[in-house]
Amino acid sequence: MAVLLGVYYIFPKKYQWTLLLVASYFFYAFSGIENFAFIIFTTLSCFFVARVIEKRKVREDEYVALNKESLSKEERKAYRAKEKKKRFYILILGLLLNFGILAVLKYTAFAVKNLNSALVLFGADKLTVPDLIIPLGLSFFVFQSTGYLIDVYRGKTFAEKNIARLALFVSFFPQLAQGPISRHSDLAAELYTPHPFSAKSLKFGLQRVLWGYFKKLVIADRVLVAIKSLLGDTSSYTGAYVALLIILYSIEIYADFTGGIDITIGIAEAMGIKLAENFDRPFSSRSTKEYWRRWHITMGSWFRDYIFLPLSVCSPMLRLNKKLGEKLSRRTAGKIVAYAASAVTWLATGVWHGAAWNFIVWGMLNFLVISVSESLEPLYEKFHAKFPRLTASSGYGAFMAARTF
Repeated sequence: MAVLLGVYYIFPKKYQWTLLLVASYFFYAFSGIENFAFIIFTTLSCFFVARVIEKRKVREDEYVALNKESLSKEERKAYRAKEKKKRFYILILGLLLNFGILAVLKYTAFAVKNLNSALVLFGADKLTVPDLIIPLGLSFFVFQSTGYLIDVYRGKTFAEKNIARLALFVSFFPQLAQGPISRHSDLAAELYTPHPFSAKSLKFGLQRVLWGYFKKLVIADRVLVAIKSLLGDTSSYTGAYVALLIILYSIEIYADFTGGIDITIGIAEAMGIKLAENFDRPFSSRSTKEYWRRWHITMGSWFRDYIFLPLSVCSPMLRLNKKLGEKLSRRTAGKIVAYAASAVTWLATGVWHGAAWNFIVWGMLNFLVISVSESLEPLYEKFHAKFPRLTASSGYGAFMAARTF
């Protein structure tokens, strides 16, 4: 980083982004040269899939424009629907290629272990559990790249014509290891635009890097010593020590994660590049739903925009909503469909965090708490209306934050 900053601002402004690409690949080389195969595959597959999707869309618009007079409204509509379906299949291919690699590397061992548990019940021989190494940042660059593909399909961003530029978007080194998960429409301009020297950006960026290291090294890593001691002797440390462990672990994971994000955003800011904020005082949240709008913000928005919302309005869900609406009220049917989409989203969130049953249970518990809370909203509103002074007080707000924690 010190070498890069020394060169970055004296480098020709027009080609600063190429320097960032070299720095990003140099950084990634430290994780193992063999890992390049995965990040290069993601870059190449997303580049060509996005280009094909965009070219087909341009060709479709040109055809409709040229034949506007000869085609009826129904014919134009049918043609567009047919072309959209073709682009959708191409998108699915791109998603399967990238999520397929993620699934194989991250979840094969988990699947084999569960299969072995079933085989034992029938007296069959166990399968060998593969020891697969997950490349650095795989989950993050796959999610960021597939988000780019979906946005190109939706017409929310353009398909990169320069594969080196897309390579930088996929591999930008400060955010590679733990996010934030950026959108192409936001990050592209930041990466490719020339950045003249700014003493203010450099100073604030490096200050934030130092603040991040303070949270990581001075707080998180010191608290981790106590956590390891408590976890190392669970037969002695019971009762109140368990409650203490919960509090200490919350402090540790918050300081560690936000410290890392501060370093990421600080490095980018020192080079004049603005990244999305990923945390907003999550422990002051008054509900679990609010908490997930404040913790790992870019991850939550990714699952909302690319899983929950599309799932809520997909054809099977709309048909389910219609069938339920014939037997139940429209509002109840809508809620059931929303809860079904939310359950799938939280299942995916749990699986994304780790290939283990505890993460799956954790995801579904979040779904349960949020769903119950949303179902009780009418009661909350009545309570707030009956006791307006109480619910508006800072003391009640503190109680809600403590309850959520």
